[in-house]
Amino acid sequence: MGVEHVVLVLVAFFAGAMPFSLWVGFAFLRVDIRDYGDGNPGTFNVIRAGGVKWGGLALMLDISKGAAPVGLAAYIFNMTGAGLVLIAVAPVFGHAFSPFLHFKGGKAIATTGGMMIGLSLWQMPLVAMVALTFWYLVLTRSGWAVMFTAACVIAYLLLTAAPVEWLAAMGIITLLMIYNHRTELTDPPRLKLLTRSAGGDAV
Repeated sequence: MGVEHVVLVLVAFFAGAMPFSLWVGFAFLRVDIRDYGDGNPGTFNVIRAGGVKWGGLALMLDISKGAAPVGLAAYIFNMTGAGLVLIAVAPVFGHAFSPFLHFKGGKAIATTGGMMIGLSLWQMPLVAMVALTFWYLVLTRSGWAVMFTAACVIAYLLLTAAPVEWLAAMGIITLLMIYNHRTELTDPPRLKLLTRSAGGDAV
């Protein structure tokens, strides 16, 4: 791995580490978004604190910080192999373990989406968006929705014989997702329909 790979890994990590959602909260809402929801410095808590407009801004920034360095490496510098994999996962790890936040960060869902755009343009993010929407609608726990979405993306990559760098990056990020959602994953996945039915029977 050359010097340019090392430089881009560092650039990607520190780009991902920038807590844009937190900064949007401070700059425009005059609040610490970590006081809302699950306490994470992520897009959903910007929405909870200030609505869809500011949440949308935070979402675009968090996606961009994943997409820009990865796309630069993949499509401008035409990097491949282990170097590209490291650059691809760097912004996601930067978001999850941000040195700007004492190595604490968010769950990196939006930044992972940006990483997918940087690697594959539309393919991975389209599959992920459809799968995530479906699993969020049918499962009670968002953590399990994220895990099943990751499984769908990996299955798509295997079935389409996608570049091994895409598969390796997604595999590493899936392990990070397991860690980030470890508390939610202690409970088994449950379908919302069955949960409502059980509740209705109890009444």
